[in-house]
Amino acid sequence: MNKAAVYDTRFFTELYRSNDDERRRKIRAEMIRKEKYVSSVVIHELYHTSIAAEGRETAKNKVAYVKEGFEIIPVDTQLAEISAELRHKYRIPMCDSMIAATALMLKAVCITDDPHFKQIKEIQTTWI
Repeated sequence: MNKAAVYDTRFFTELYRSNDDERRRKIRAEMIRKEKYVSSVVIHELYHTSIAAEGRETAKNKVAYVKEGFEIIPVDTQLAEISAELRHKYRIPMCDSMIAATALMLKAVCITDDPHFKQIKEIQTTWI
């Protein structure tokens, strides 16, 4: 588990919503990884889904937690171009291609169970 990781939004969905004790144990084990990255796109998705379901304060608290424990990778022009190539090649949603491009740029494993990521041959994925 020493390899750097980029976390998909689904990781945080499980972190905040899972009632499964085994899943929570796996999440805690994953959190000890040293190099933890999140695309700024994940911040958008997490905030958007949280504000709609639980309100603005909860959304802000969740994002603050992510900012404390993970390095946030902004979308720049290089990442945008890599993302566009992946999106075109695999016909995946823009947010997923941005997160995958982040993993590719950082040579990091992507922590996700989203099937869109499984088809991207340029990155490695794993799940908790």
